[in-house]
Amino acid sequence: MAATLSAKERLSGKTAIAALMSRGRWSHTLHLRCCCLADNGLEFNRIMVSVPKRHFKRAVKRNLLKRRMREAYRQHKELCLSGGHDILFVYNSPEIVPYSVICDELTSLLGRISQ
Repeated sequence: MAATLSAKERLSGKTAIAALMSRGRWSHTLHLRCCCLADNGLEFNRIMVSVPKRHFKRAVKRNLLKRRMREAYRQHKELCLSGGHDILFVYNSPEIVPYSVICDELTSLLGRISQ
């Protein structure tokens, strides 16, 4: 599997997001929350990344955290071998943490999803 994040792997569309939010299962770590819905009918996973404006008013900081979460997923997406999941990652902490912390927490969430 290539370590890229193509446009088809991004979750979009009002109905797909609404289904994820209504029927998905939530799990969390110290700084991240994750909502996952299995069986999207595809052979690959689709992800969505969110950083609330409530914690970070400046778009530069929100974009920094989104880039870090997407990069951590891109590097470790092989941990979630079973395809067909819709996943939402939400950054849920008022402080900016280093990439290594985000990477560790995201890999633990991907491990939970693959089980």
